[in-house]
Amino acid sequence: MKIQLSDHFSYKKLLRFTLPSIVMMIFTSIYGVVDGLFVSNFVGKTAFAAVNFIMPLLMMLSTIGFMIGVGGSALVAKTLGEGDNERANKYFSLLVYSVIAAGIVISILGEIFIEPIAYSLGARGEMLNNCVLYSRILFISLTMFMLQNVFQSLFVTAEKPKIGLAVTVTAGCINIVMDFLLIGVFNFGIAGAAIATAMSETFGGLFPIIYFSRKNKSHLKLGKTRFMGKVLLKACTNGSSELMTNISMSLVNMLYNIQLMNLAGENGVAAYGVIMYVNFIFIAIFLGYSIGSAPIIGYNYGSPN
Repeated sequence: MKIQLSDHFSYKKLLRFTLPSIVMMIFTSIYGVVDGLFVSNFVGKTAFAAVNFIMPLLMMLSTIGFMIGVGGSALVAKTLGEGDNERANKYFSLLVYSVIAAGIVISILGEIFIEPIAYSLGARGEMLNNCVLYSRILFISLTMFMLQNVFQSLFVTAEKPKIGLAVTVTAGCINIVMDFLLIGVFNFGIAGAAIATAMSETFGGLFPIIYFSRKNKSHLKLGKTRFMGKVLLKACTNGSSELMTNISMSLVNMLYNIQLMNLAGENGVAAYGVIMYVNFIFIAIFLGYSIGSAPIIGYNYGSPN
């Protein structure tokens, strides 16, 4: 039985509705884990340390997607609850287009400045080269990854959390298969890990664009809109807690990596990377629940319920 935002939610129904979002976030967190698994086993310690060293920076830059996705989904859901589907779709389109624009700008700046940034964080020699190579490949798909983060929330608002889950699981499987082929079979090294992740992120961001650009069975569809600064600011304000949570986690991880690099070298960074992977999975459970429940609250806030 399909669960709608307008339903009365018991604890059981709430858990059923948010479960796809929880699983979705767990699979998203597995991206880095899979890369680390293959890199550590097939490429070596230095490359593994490089992935763990630069990943917090990449995650921090992509948090704009989380911010607009979570904050915007509540705003769109509230507007749907008010019964104004046309305005909700304009808000929805504005959020998606804004993320695309922000992603392109961040990607270009990242491609230009990643080497001095990695150097300033403490990467040297082969590790610096690995950090730069891995990052520059992932900056190509950063916009798609940000879109994937946005649509993780908006699929829930569209009452299609299972489609969002299917997209994320498929993207995760692409990452695993391509990691195996590019690293384990073709020996592409750390570049193979980055390409595999980029391919999975591209699918995760592109499929929802195609889905919402066409006629679909949800309340939402991409279309014409206009720039609405107040709406965008409201979405960013709503999602600022998600932004700060992700930024703070990334900053803490970056600071740990800097100190570990000084005190224990690559071994310390690699060891801390294993701990981070486990931590990501547990945090994903709570993030998934918040993503899944936010549209429910927003919808009922906007409706006469």
